[in-house]
Amino acid sequence: MRNQAAEAAGRDFSHGSVSRSILHMALPMTAAQLINILYNIVDRMYLGRLPGHLALTGLGLCLPVISIIMGFANLCGTGGAPLCSICRGRGEHSEAEAVMGNSFTLLLIFGVGVSLFCLAFQRPILYLFGASGQTYPYARDYLTVYLLGTVFVMIGLGMNPFINAQGFSGMGMLTVALGAVVNILLDPIFIFKLNLGVRGAALATIISQGCSAAWVLLFLTGKRAALRLRPGALRLQARRVGRILSLGLSGFVMALTNSLVQILCNASLQHYGGDLYVGVMTVVNSVREVISMPVSGVTHGCQPVLGYNYGAGEYERVRRGIRFTAAVTVGYSVAVWLLTVLFPEPLIRIFNDEPDLIAEGVRAFRLYFAAFFCMCFQFIGQSTFVGLGKSRQAVFFSLLRKAFIVAPLTLLLPALGLGVDGVYLAEPISNVVGGVSCAVTMYVMVYRPLGRVRRSPGRAEPDFKTAENEVEQI
Repeated sequence: MRNQAAEAAGRDFSHGSVSRSILHMALPMTAAQLINILYNIVDRMYLGRLPGHLALTGLGLCLPVISIIMGFANLCGTGGAPLCSICRGRGEHSEAEAVMGNSFTLLLIFGVGVSLFCLAFQRPILYLFGASGQTYPYARDYLTVYLLGTVFVMIGLGMNPFINAQGFSGMGMLTVALGAVVNILLDPIFIFKLNLGVRGAALATIISQGCSAAWVLLFLTGKRAALRLRPGALRLQARRVGRILSLGLSGFVMALTNSLVQILCNASLQHYGGDLYVGVMTVVNSVREVISMPVSGVTHGCQPVLGYNYGAGEYERVRRGIRFTAAVTVGYSVAVWLLTVLFPEPLIRIFNDEPDLIAEGVRAFRLYFAAFFCMCFQFIGQSTFVGLGKSRQAVFFSLLRKAFIVAPLTLLLPALGLGVDGVYLAEPISNVVGGVSCAVTMYVMVYRPLGRVRRSPGRAEPDFKTAENEVEQI
């Protein structure tokens, strides 16, 4: 009876409109991710108003470290949450709770380990990432405080997907909304009124992340949750941990390669241009994070729906979900691409209004975002692979675009005489090559084969083993 009641509390994605189910998940998740971006975007907006651009540039040097921390959170969150959805679709309630408990334990271990490592090697890390004698003090002050709250970031960001996986996307949105509101309120107080500068921005961020983490834990241990975080599920089990890390590896690799690219971009821009160009890239990355979040929200929102229906053997519903997700994300990406390329200056002025930064920023925007619309193809293919538990393909395409295309081009194109323009041009090339390759592979290896898989005649439930074997063989 307990399992039935708990299952009823979660959303059954195998009935009703697939598009409505995806929107039910995607809209709050998109809002949540946009709000989540405010944690760092608001910091950059306020710090950009300090005299000069050194504080903004110093914060930009910390972004690769922040990306790595978020990558470890995604390693557990995006690895465990889709497994929970698949287990729920199969009716394996206790296993779903065990996956969530093991993910929580891993988050605590990674949070403490990453904090200690980065604090111990902070100076060489920041200089490796492109710091100069002028910008290092700002980067050091921000990062030192931020690292003290790493565990809060891990719990809030890594456990929130387990709320969404149960169908409570509105509650998941409130998790990040709470933290964002606290951050917005505290930032001007700490930065300007208390005159703490970059340290104040970091302090406001970790306090707000602590609030989000507390909210997540209260919900997942409360009565409303279909799957609860229980002490008995925290003990790690090797096979389960392997499945979580294997599936989450794509999200981790994506964050890690994003960090690698940021490092190479900052170092190359520092070499060929100077601190100004590192500041420009901080603005570029800030805008990219905001305008790509709706695509990320929709594709993350489709994962619980795709995973649940895949686990339930509803393969045609999976295909409908993929089609709907593709239509929405392609339409949005084309529209926002045109706006960004045609009207870059107002976007830059949100962060900084220095004439030299704006002049260089306009040119950088038009090069960097030249093929932004192709970015959605990567998200569509990636989210489908993750949602259906296809970890190998997800990891490969995470590596392909950033590690195998962007990173080498970021070093090669400037050396060929393009200078800072070569750094900007690496992104659109990767969007076209990596994005299209990922989407085409997903179509050939997943979408089309799922149309050939059918339930076995005379069976009330699908034959999962046979169906999955058919997909793999095709």
